[in-house]
Amino acid sequence: MFLNLVAVIVFGICWGSAIPLLKFAISAGHHPMGMMVWQLSVAVLVLGAALLMRRKPLHIRVFNCRYLLFVSLIGTLVPNTFSLFATQHLPAGILAIVIATAPIMSLIIALVARVELFSWKRFAGVMIGVASLILIAVPETSLPDPSKAPWVLVAILAPLCYAAEGNYVAVKAPKNLNAVTTLFGASVCGLLLLLPLVYGFGWQVPVWVVWDGSRWTIVLAALGHVTAYTGYLWLLGRVGAVFTSQIAYIVTLTGVFASVLFLGERYGWLLWLAVALMFVALTLVKPVRQLSDK
Repeated sequence: MFLNLVAVIVFGICWGSAIPLLKFAISAGHHPMGMMVWQLSVAVLVLGAALLMRRKPLHIRVFNCRYLLFVSLIGTLVPNTFSLFATQHLPAGILAIVIATAPIMSLIIALVARVELFSWKRFAGVMIGVASLILIAVPETSLPDPSKAPWVLVAILAPLCYAAEGNYVAVKAPKNLNAVTTLFGASVCGLLLLLPLVYGFGWQVPVWVVWDGSRWTIVLAALGHVTAYTGYLWLLGRVGAVFTSQIAYIVTLTGVFASVLFLGERYGWLLWLAVALMFVALTLVKPVRQLSDK
């Protein structure tokens, strides 16, 4: 139990700290799509090295390729595109709160697909989550420029994609693919799809130059994301969805406080009320304990 709790905290901190790191890097003027190439490249190198050290076959088949392509598009390319473009316009702390809506989005999708049964308690959680998002979109809360409010809607599309991916993975995940192999294959697919677009439009972030802090920050954020996402999938298989869902609290707290400490972001009391409401919402929409959850 202690190991599981430590894992939730460590992986949550890795995930949450990547948000202000990307904000710092994108503020240096790098194109979001070029930054994504770096992120995917780091993932391929790190996960590829891990697979080589294990010296086990990848078991990639035709169905697995379709599965990996879906995970690549809906779990990485599309949500990261929305997040990185929104990062150009929104404070990092706001993005940390928005990302926490993934469990809420997942519940909505499951209800629409009739995978989950309706519950007034969880419905109340969805409504409280919506109230939290409305609060952070109020200009006086954390968006001094009212024209930035629509970017909150853009940022919400990222957790919506993560929720869709989560529901798909829960049903379609091949049993012969572990977390490392899945992320490696999805990262390779994403890199192959993205490279022609980035270099064709000149969006790349040059590698063969003297590295400044922003480039090291991109690498650190990528390492944090790879560690967190691999750990998240590992926890799902180890302790189930109920316990693992608590990682959202750590992601939000880490993202908000790291943004305050390292980026100098400042928020009014309404923003902290929005954080509290989001935590209440996450508690209410938490998946019901199942026999597979330990």
